[in-house]
Amino acid sequence: MDKLLIRGGRQLQGEVYISGAKNAALPELCACLLTAEPVILSNLPRLQDVNTMLKLIRNMGVDVQHQAGAGRDGRVTVNAGSLTTPEAPYELVKTMRASVLALGPLLARFGHARVSLPGGCAIGSRPVDQHIKGLTAMGAEIVVEHGYMIAKLPQGWTRLKGARIATDMVTVTGTENFLMAACLAEGETILENAAQEPEIPDLAEMLIKMGAKIEGHGTSRIRIQGVEKLKGCEHQVVADRIETGTFLCAVAATGGDVLLRHGRVEHLEAVVEKLREAGATVTEVADGIHVQSQGRLKAQSFRTTEYPGFPTDMQAQFMALNSISHGTAKVTETIFENRFMHVNEMVRLGANIQIDGKVALVEGVEKLSGATVMATDLRASASLVIAGLVAEGETLIDRIYHLDRGYDQMETKLRGLGADIERVK
Repeated sequence: MDKLLIRGGRQLQGEVYISGAKNAALPELCACLLTAEPVILSNLPRLQDVNTMLKLIRNMGVDVQHQAGAGRDGRVTVNAGSLTTPEAPYELVKTMRASVLALGPLLARFGHARVSLPGGCAIGSRPVDQHIKGLTAMGAEIVVEHGYMIAKLPQGWTRLKGARIATDMVTVTGTENFLMAACLAEGETILENAAQEPEIPDLAEMLIKMGAKIEGHGTSRIRIQGVEKLKGCEHQVVADRIETGTFLCAVAATGGDVLLRHGRVEHLEAVVEKLREAGATVTEVADGIHVQSQGRLKAQSFRTTEYPGFPTDMQAQFMALNSISHGTAKVTETIFENRFMHVNEMVRLGANIQIDGKVALVEGVEKLSGATVMATDLRASASLVIAGLVAEGETLIDRIYHLDRGYDQMETKLRGLGADIERVK
């Protein structure tokens, strides 16, 4: 099993290319299932979850031609005209919660689907009941049996019917599933309480290129007018805002001067505001974000919430920055109940963090000390990398397969910025 060995204490300098967003690439690969024509996706990140999704749709009978290359050059041509098996088996999706995104497109195009209940991170419950509720409102008949969601249209129906869907909570994958399904439904669908993360407008723009009629994407109310069929298109996956934020925090923590190519400030305004308040210089430039930092910054309190608030996916990375900043910060996690699992590992590195329920109190220390630590989930692993970059001595991070699920060659990119980091067996 691979590990990361980091010798801390180096400032980061230079420029780094931000890869395509995993959380946009996965639903967009599923959107390819909505048409029998070829779809070309570019800027596809090289990640384990993306590989799993490609394997999943191949297993359905979809023709996939993947052009290998750097993350920015990663292109895949998907032709679902040959799809024969509208099913997502447990064996292929047990490590990836995004598998539920296949349900809406398969049901909308073929009238039936069998999709395993998803697996994925251990950071808290991610119920699929909202997905079932929304698709049922569009007329689907769905039962859960033996770990599978089995969906079909009522007898005599040829298409889903448009509906007004108001979820009990803001759900990103739910919004994406309903958005895709509604494109081929009969009549109008209105999504209330829709998620607004940048990956959703990016998916909507791809669907519009395919011939969908969508208004309001990027707001909490999305209107979709169903069409009979969709066509192929070419689409570039939007840059990953969480990778962008992770590198911003890494530079802020270690010091230095870095240009993040393709990073977009407007997708990370809550994080950028906190970084500026902490004392980092973050500037929007023509092709990305320029970040500079020097010396210890000021610890910042924050509360995670739905977009456009502070993202839960950036909580652990910013906590790593807070752990070596001046002062004390209160971090409140409101999205996932198990998202402080990185804290015990950071304490092993010398961080001073106390947890009380949903609140972590972080008292900044002057320095961290290298140690052997273990990644518990995707973003926790990124926070340990940041902590290792500033710690004195050697830090060895175990179970970095979590990191590989969401970051495209992170150690290679950091090494290009001057970090002393290597992957070891």
